[in-house]
Amino acid sequence: MRAHLQSIDELTPLLAAQRRAFDGHGPVSADERRARLQRVIDLLVDHHQPLAEAMDADFGGRHPGFGLLNDVQGSLGSLKHARDHLEGWMARDPRPVFAPYDQMGAQGWVQYQPKGTVGIMGTWNAPLFTLFSPLACAFAAGNRAVLKPSEIVPHTAALLAELIDQRFDPLELAIITGGVEVGQAFASQPFNHLVFTGSTEVGRDIMRRAAENLVPVTLELGGKSPVIIGQSADISEAARRLAVAKGTNGGQICISPDRVFVPVTRREEFVREFARAYSALYPSVSDNPDLVSVVNERHLRRIDGYLDEVRDMGVEVVQCPDVPFDAAQRKRPLSLVINPPLTSRIMREEIFGPALVVLSYSNLEHVVDEINQGERPLALYYFGADQAEQDYVLGHTLSGGVSINDALMHAALANAPFGGVGASGMGRYHGREGFIEFSHLRTVYQAPATDPRGEWGMLPPYHEGFASVIQSQISR
Repeated sequence: MRAHLQSIDELTPLLAAQRRAFDGHGPVSADERRARLQRVIDLLVDHHQPLAEAMDADFGGRHPGFGLLNDVQGSLGSLKHARDHLEGWMARDPRPVFAPYDQMGAQGWVQYQPKGTVGIMGTWNAPLFTLFSPLACAFAAGNRAVLKPSEIVPHTAALLAELIDQRFDPLELAIITGGVEVGQAFASQPFNHLVFTGSTEVGRDIMRRAAENLVPVTLELGGKSPVIIGQSADISEAARRLAVAKGTNGGQICISPDRVFVPVTRREEFVREFARAYSALYPSVSDNPDLVSVVNERHLRRIDGYLDEVRDMGVEVVQCPDVPFDAAQRKRPLSLVINPPLTSRIMREEIFGPALVVLSYSNLEHVVDEINQGERPLALYYFGADQAEQDYVLGHTLSGGVSINDALMHAALANAPFGGVGASGMGRYHGREGFIEFSHLRTVYQAPATDPRGEWGMLPPYHEGFASVIQSQISR
């Protein structure tokens, strides 16, 4: 049996074989979990350059250095953190026993057990990270796994399949490649847990398919992540940090800033400073190796369509940098779209590309209300030095995660949970919370040697005063 599955027909027997191996193996030691994680780490370290080149080829222009930073180092951070901390996570978690059994020697604890086999469906925008970061937690929890990389990055998927096939027993880790139909069939399998990263629309379909087998899911989806710039913010520095964030992966990242709320009196300053900062990072467009291409023609048409629509509506669009570019290439300048109408597609749909909406505001409470009227975003960003205002924003909004006076950075915390809420997803990975996500939390009670309930009159046949005794113990 190969770790690289050639067709979806091989997946069902593989899952059955992994289940038999899981049941027959028994407890998975910390050493074995570390060894599995180390093999993934070694795979990435030994083949980092060809993996970066494969991602560059799939995007048609994604600097290999960025691939190393975002996908290889990002994955290694999750894998190494899990490797170095899993033994402490595995430890028995004692829980207090109710009186008087605690004084009689009874014990209680939570046992963290692997669930079995975890299916992980990655996405194209971070093709290594969205597979290996959740795998770090799944392996740390003692599970086996099957990976399904995105079909939109075929070079990366093919290389991953080859490398995993060389290094892993399929009863520990397997991989299957293929298109949409393979992904749909993958989500319909009886995994013990399923992870999906992608759009909210597809996430709903994945959840419906998983529900047929009562498979628990972790969904990392996305949304129109908002930025609130307070009156106390350093506009120049906020614009610079947002330019860095929005340029990351060409805006093709699930927590990319999508719309920026700026005080009306500071809007022109923000637009000017953002354009200056972004243009300093990317002074040219065509053939600029630092600028990440839009991943394919379909996504390019979608983004160009957003911009064509708002221009037809008479909306101001500021191009950063304001230089000519070759429209035949998939590299685009970033477009700042100033106060578009709510009916425009760019206001209703996640951008996921080189465009950013700028919205003026006069009242912060109205901004919070507008954010809360939409779906819960995967990320929220606040810039400012006013502690009361920051507390108000954090206390009156709900999002998957938050970065304050920066963007994207909260997702880099390997020891803190990453995930969405509501339409932006459910469940989490990273750190101990990720370990728990892929573990079965089994409560264990160990009774004392003596059972005094009969002597206490607590067992049938109940004596005449039994109800009165129980009533006397009912209190506030």
